[in-house]
Amino acid sequence: MRSKIARRRASVGAVSPRETTMFNKILIANRGEIACRVIKTAKALGIATVAVYSDADADARFVKLADEAYRLGPAPAAESYLRADLILDIAKHSGTQAIHPGYGFLSENEGFAAACQAAGIAFIGPPAAAIAAMGSKSAAKALMQKAGVPLVPGYHGDDQDPALLQKQADAIGYPVLIKASSGGGGKGMRIVEKTEEFAAALASCQREARASFGDDKVLIEKYLTKPRHVEIQVFADSHGGCVYLFERDCSVQRRHQKVLEEAPAPHLPQATRQAMGDAAVAAARAVGYVGAGTVEFIMDVQENGEPGKFYFMEMNTRLQVEHPVTEMITGQDLVAWQLQVAAGGKLPLAQEQLAIRGHAIEARIYAEDPDKGFLPSIGTLVHLATPPESSSVRIDTGVEQGDAISPFYDPMIAKLIVWGESREAALRQMDAALGQYQVVGPATNIAFLRRIVRHRSFAGGHVDTGLIARHHDELLPPPAAPSVRQLALLALAEALAGQQRYPAAAGWRLNGQLTRRFTFQHPQQDCEVELSHQGDGYQLRVAGHTLAASATLSGNALAAVLDGARIQASVVRHGAQRVLFAGGERLAVEFIDPYAFTETGVHGETHLKAPMPGRVVALLAAIGEKVAKGSPLLILEAMKMEHTITAPGDGVVQDFYFEAGEQVNDGDELVDFAAE
Repeated sequence: MRSKIARRRASVGAVSPRETTMFNKILIANRGEIACRVIKTAKALGIATVAVYSDADADARFVKLADEAYRLGPAPAAESYLRADLILDIAKHSGTQAIHPGYGFLSENEGFAAACQAAGIAFIGPPAAAIAAMGSKSAAKALMQKAGVPLVPGYHGDDQDPALLQKQADAIGYPVLIKASSGGGGKGMRIVEKTEEFAAALASCQREARASFGDDKVLIEKYLTKPRHVEIQVFADSHGGCVYLFERDCSVQRRHQKVLEEAPAPHLPQATRQAMGDAAVAAARAVGYVGAGTVEFIMDVQENGEPGKFYFMEMNTRLQVEHPVTEMITGQDLVAWQLQVAAGGKLPLAQEQLAIRGHAIEARIYAEDPDKGFLPSIGTLVHLATPPESSSVRIDTGVEQGDAISPFYDPMIAKLIVWGESREAALRQMDAALGQYQVVGPATNIAFLRRIVRHRSFAGGHVDTGLIARHHDELLPPPAAPSVRQLALLALAEALAGQQRYPAAAGWRLNGQLTRRFTFQHPQQDCEVELSHQGDGYQLRVAGHTLAASATLSGNALAAVLDGARIQASVVRHGAQRVLFAGGERLAVEFIDPYAFTETGVHGETHLKAPMPGRVVALLAAIGEKVAKGSPLLILEAMKMEHTITAPGDGVVQDFYFEAGEQVNDGDELVDFAAE
């Protein structure tokens, strides 16, 4: 008899062609991991794929996987992935029958959906009218109110006079949330705690909304102080069928951006699940929806921690980033469903045929630096090793070792998805898989994700959107000093690498035994290890400890025995950097070569530098002005998000090196600041 997992896996992608003439060729109007994801299902169904790419993606994984690929233009999205006219021209030229928009870019652009229809090319998504109806958050809420879907108290009107908006916020009562009406992805959102902060928050929100969506219209809602973010996956066809494939909990967020998602939602009563599903289906039917969509709800958390009332937040008229957790618990391939419905077919299953099996969790692995406020980290993936995929571990990615994380697009490396018979089993799977994930090059959030998964609140299913902020110090501790074992492994790898380069000199010294000293620089301290050859092994002295060791090194793989304990590790050498992966932990240090040339830095501590490439939006202080520690000095926009550069201490602003509107590079001096 086959296991539950085998039966569940056997059903994935099972879409009957009986009532549908399936497409022969589709174009994917997107990039990265979602393009790879769509290609995978298309290939399984025997459908040819066409990729479109920018200059920055010419050698990307999705381009190699597609059957055909065509250049769109330069790297900026406005000159490539947002060029609907070029994409349609390529679709016609290549004989494409349908276009899959993925998510982001043109996926929720009603004009593009309409243009596809006018060109006789199927849009693998909802009708343009449904996109338009849900594209404006304020208009969508008016529709939902008519459909009887519960709403959070707020202002969704067209009058955008700042004074009126302030008055509405005062009437609603603080805290309030300002949201871009056309927004998404956490951009164009600000929480305002008191009336005095409203004007500045509104201006910042509108600037970000204009930059991200070309529309600065906002809505204002009562901000629930301890809410959960629970969304329902809906699917509808053109024959009147509409179902929900249960919920996903996306409450673990940082700056309104999802970090971990899971399905089903922990501690959600079945009655609430059904009520939310029914409300989501009503929302979809209210706009004549067809295809995959997600109805997002915000849910209050009661004093006892149990879920409270739920309210409609918005509808995303596309496939969501986090759709894999739904696939894992239902055994369904949602991209295959999309293709079936877009080709005119009926939904593969009815509501009563859908069931939840087990538990799934998704972690978004990003090239970002938690120690620098999660700023995107660009650069080449020098080393990339992932946990093995299985029926319980899935990796959706658009990159390979040697690829570069570009400043032009979202810095996602991969989505790591795990499945278990229970939530506890899924948590164990996720913890183990994150411990096996190795990245060298850009900084990543992997260690941060693992701390969340291990945290008592998340492990207990007590989640809300404030979890990360509430436990900030536990989830983002300062870097720990290297352990004796870690330093010993680094020294062994360094010694063995040297022996591989100079094998004749290994362990030999005239009239004595060779002893070497290795110095590794870590943010906490400089660490020295003394290594001596002892017969076929080594003796190491580390921080007052003496260890007996033996080891072999093959590439990056280090097999060591330390005081009788066998250890498997990886040590990646990249310039002076040494990165150790052992026991599920990652340690990065600098190797201090005593023979290497060094030079002293030329910049004083009072020169504040750009933490990443971007554009100066506004200068917030005057030259010669005295400011207090933490005072905002300028706003830098990067990746369509605003970042405020603040004073590192009390002092005087002596000069700005860039004006508002100018571009800066990573490391450029921005402010000459004299600390007092």
